[in-house]
Amino acid sequence: MNTDTVRPAVTALRLSAFKAHRGVTLPLTRLTLLSGGSGSGKSSALQAYEILARLGSGESLTRAVGEVAGSPAACVPAGARPDGQGRRGFRIGCTVDGPAGPVTLDLAVQAEPELRIVGERLTGGGETLLTTALTDPNRPAVQAAWYTAGATPVTRAPLPDDRLGTALLPLRVAGKTAGQRLVLAAAEQVVVALRSAFVCDPRPEVMREAGAGGTGEAGRGAGGGADGAEGAGRIAGPRRGGREAGSRGGGPGQPGGAGGAAGAWGTRNRNGSSGREAGGRARDAERARGEGRLRPSCDNLPAVLERTSQECARRHAVLVAAVREACAGPVEGLRAVPRPAGCGGEGAADAAVAAGPGGSPGPRAGAAGAPAVRAVLDRGALGELPVEQLGDGELRFLALALVLLTGPDVLAMDPVGEVPSAHQQMTVLADGMDRCLDPRQARELVSLALRMTERGHVRLLGTVRDPSVAEGVPGVQVLHLGV
Repeated sequence: MNTDTVRPAVTALRLSAFKAHRGVTLPLTRLTLLSGGSGSGKSSALQAYEILARLGSGESLTRAVGEVAGSPAACVPAGARPDGQGRRGFRIGCTVDGPAGPVTLDLAVQAEPELRIVGERLTGGGETLLTTALTDPNRPAVQAAWYTAGATPVTRAPLPDDRLGTALLPLRVAGKTAGQRLVLAAAEQVVVALRSAFVCDPRPEVMREAGAGGTGEAGRGAGGGADGAEGAGRIAGPRRGGREAGSRGGGPGQPGGAGGAAGAWGTRNRNGSSGREAGGRARDAERARGEGRLRPSCDNLPAVLERTSQECARRHAVLVAAVREACAGPVEGLRAVPRPAGCGGEGAADAAVAAGPGGSPGPRAGAAGAPAVRAVLDRGALGELPVEQLGDGELRFLALALVLLTGPDVLAMDPVGEVPSAHQQMTVLADGMDRCLDPRQARELVSLALRMTERGHVRLLGTVRDPSVAEGVPGVQVLHLGV
């Protein structure tokens, strides 16, 4: 293995007991598509990946599960019976390849009667690098033991039961012995791979609302971003002392996101108010930065398109060529243009100024209010066509193609800022990749995804209803679920 060039990547997703899955391991390549009928578990596999990604980004277990699956009980396999204490749960994990070699992470999560991580295991280099276990149900902590290989074989200490212990290791391990350095390398590899995920689900209805001068929606990104790291130094504090109040503030180097390899962990007081205040400031800062980062629903596509067309003419030309193949009618160009006066543009944004703390002016509402630009297709002799007038399939194709042709700096995600981008690769999670697309559009999108994943900077895990869109395409792995 050439450890100088290998970028950390999730190469297997384990669904030991999660929703419809039991004892399932999904091997993941650069481009993996999951197919199967309704209820086969395609979407739930992506949900398990997103939960891991959010935990790797420093989010609390409550937020990671609640944002993705709706409720902890929804993650428990059907038919799972509670034990004598009424406890039920689920188990998920992954394998991450990279410079440290294959590293495996497995989690056991108690969903009922209270959500908590009751067991975690990290292995790599032929060693068990971290184990955690719930030893006292009355304490909001698990007993952790990590590999030291020094005068003391292992180090033991409590860790929070609502955080991923692997993501906390860089804050607890000194790195003085060879064993500690192995632990740090493995933990960083897992965190880098998990945090480099972007959940993408373009929603034509909100894209049209924003394109017509509405506000769209804020959306959310896997991996954190402005919704990123929450404070974790709460082992000895009261169980409910702000545990579920997420601080959306970021650490150094990543405004509104997690700063270090394991996230920058803020402190909270007993009632969690500092987390809420920091979260409000981070959200304000995120809005003030403008619309330059694409949200998962892609409702702010025009503003992002304005940025990307100026930053890279070559990739913009590739985007136009792809859209030309997917859209009906001629396409000679694609660009963002100023919104006509009176259509909910800058005038509305100027008027919607929020009052900040103490009566001071808050950030302009341009990011959260009506956009100042709209995206149009150049139809040549037929004139310009606002993209919100495209069909659902064409809109989803345009948004997904833009995601594949950009990178973490353009997407609302939070990769590890301290690791050079050349040592990372983004994983796009696209549920319903062929939703609303006709077979020709779906095949064109798969072809574009293959070309981009072959470059080594991006991976794709998607779901499709019709696996034939990838038939005969070398380099695409199709896994049939429910067979």
